[in-house]
Amino acid sequence: MVSSSRLTITLASLLCLVWLLIVSSPATASFTCRSGGTCDAIIDYTLPNATTYNAVKKLFHVKNLRSLLGVNNLPVDTPADQKLPANQTIKIPFPCLCRNGTGISNKRPTYTVVSGDFLTHIALDIFAGLFTVQELQTVNNITDPNVIQPGDKLWVPLPCSCDDVDGEKVVHYGRLVATGNTVDDIAQQYNVSQDTLLKLNGLSDPKELIAGSVLDVPLKACQSMVSNTSLDYPLLVPNDTYVFTAANCVACKCDAASNWTLQCQPSQIKSSLWKSCPSMQCQGLDSVSIGNATSSDCNSTACAYAGYSNQTIFTTSTQFTCPANTASYTRSGTWRWNIILVAISGVAICFLFEITPRFIGDSTW
Repeated sequence: MVSSSRLTITLASLLCLVWLLIVSSPATASFTCRSGGTCDAIIDYTLPNATTYNAVKKLFHVKNLRSLLGVNNLPVDTPADQKLPANQTIKIPFPCLCRNGTGISNKRPTYTVVSGDFLTHIALDIFAGLFTVQELQTVNNITDPNVIQPGDKLWVPLPCSCDDVDGEKVVHYGRLVATGNTVDDIAQQYNVSQDTLLKLNGLSDPKELIAGSVLDVPLKACQSMVSNTSLDYPLLVPNDTYVFTAANCVACKCDAASNWTLQCQPSQIKSSLWKSCPSMQCQGLDSVSIGNATSSDCNSTACAYAGYSNQTIFTTSTQFTCPANTASYTRSGTWRWNIILVAISGVAICFLFEITPRFIGDSTW
């Protein structure tokens, strides 16, 4: 029989071993980021318990509910107190910072320690394992994991990146790998090659994909007319998401079905910069503003959003022309074939008239 003292020592040893494994585990969630600077990023978050959109917004310090709704492509009038069940996965938008070759959330979100908190609980339970305890210690310069006090504000190290991928600007998405997911499935879902996913995540073989890990997925963004002098440049909006920009005066959405072209229009949201939103009319176009065109047919001029400054919302005009008239081409081709058939028929009739008397007078016929 094992004595109670030996059992206590054994349990203590096991707890220490588990702690060492957690603390010394590699930062598998870290994303490579060599470009420097800052950008916007997205990450999955699986709710540890039932909650609301407003509670998630506050936990991750998302500036406004619209940003959270937009990245999840939810109706803008979704109630902040709408109930969310435990274990549901939602996307979280956050600012990314590149430093020392690695991407990390740019000082937001932060977490305020409450009585009874410890690092493992914060990393694994509250933030659902999106980062390791070691990462949490490192970014907050914590030498002793047992020495955290209520009221301490901890920098939450979410993994991210700002790097271009295959020469294009993208939005890096930290996608949680579910049981049964494969690299090929994820690649097809997000319109990216399997080789790119493997290289981006330091995987030499698709079989190395682990359920529960955070995979760096580069999301293609819709093309926009926003100039590099705009305060929101580069305006990167991935497929099936929307954003409010130009101090909330303009709403833009991305839909791959629209030829990957950013669709923008005036919003109905109160501006965060101006008492009323500036004019959004295109110069030279009578009463045509952002999101509208001069006519409804294919030969038209549309007014597109081109960015903003502290004083102005910029616009630009885009020409749309009719595609080749395949219908008229088909009719023309059919007409020409009809002439040819008539001509052939005429020759055949003449030939029959020519040879018929001979066949009538021939006894062998």
